[in-house]
Amino acid sequence: MEDRMGWARFVGFKMLRLLSLLAGVSVVSFILMQFSPVDPVEAYIGGDMIRVSAEQRSLIEERWGLNDSPVERLFSWGQALVQGDLGTSMIYRQPVADIIQERFMNSVALMAVAWVLSGLIGFGLGVAAAMRRDSRLDRLICWYCYTLASTPVFWIALLLLMVFGVWLGWLPIGLGVPAGMAADQVTWGDRALHMILPALTLSLMGVAAIALHTRQKLVDVLDSDYILFARARGERGVQLFRRHGFRHVVLPALTLQFASFSELFGGAVLAEQVFSYPGLGQATVQAGLRGDVPLLLGLVLCSAIFVFTGNMLADILYRIIDPRMKEAAIG
Repeated sequence: MEDRMGWARFVGFKMLRLLSLLAGVSVVSFILMQFSPVDPVEAYIGGDMIRVSAEQRSLIEERWGLNDSPVERLFSWGQALVQGDLGTSMIYRQPVADIIQERFMNSVALMAVAWVLSGLIGFGLGVAAAMRRDSRLDRLICWYCYTLASTPVFWIALLLLMVFGVWLGWLPIGLGVPAGMAADQVTWGDRALHMILPALTLSLMGVAAIALHTRQKLVDVLDSDYILFARARGERGVQLFRRHGFRHVVLPALTLQFASFSELFGGAVLAEQVFSYPGLGQATVQAGLRGDVPLLLGLVLCSAIFVFTGNMLADILYRIIDPRMKEAAIG
């Protein structure tokens, strides 16, 4: 009974934090958009702006509520949000909910593949570096991770695009499906092929943190007294890691991996823009550059929920596996 009450308090506290987070990011994003130099009317009309009269511009501003004060617009948007209406995108001329739904699965599939690859590769590299500490392999892995950690996502994306898409011609250079192909003719193989370069870019950028963190944790474990005792009993290599090292480094690695959702989403924004991949990241860039306030606010809420979910899963994982966190949850 006490355990259930502890979990109920934990979930209730998390939901309150989520609601306050969504309210905060909505207000801040709306205020920042008010200071944007982008003219939403010009972004809405596009190249025909020179042929629009003052009366037509006034009608467009009235249609989108641009004549109202910022407080009134924010209040109206909040009222519609409570009723489940995210508004209509100014640049896509579609409901924001439909745009998010259409692009959500593309981004989730891309980030899921990159998330799994970065976790597995980073954990493997970290273990290999720690088990061969101060060797050439260790120095090579550390150099590789430090180089990746200091390299911008868009630069890695452009490099992979140039090598594998242009020079070698092995992979498509962009888009989510082959250009000019009807939707009913696109196969899962076509989608997977176009996902390789963006997913590879994101996975490479996520490897460094996991690898360096795992290496340091395992080095600390290997320097402990009980590992010295295990070595004295003749345990070496894989057996030593499997029996004494794995359980001490896998939980911190998993926690860090779940907590990296924010970096993953931020990297996806740049990677999708470079590869013209039709996901939430590309829509976020377009909404920001063209002053589409309803779409940008909807995407901000979606990204906030995504990042918060990753952090909450990390906390839940810790409480399930670590007995000390269970006691804290009950207390």
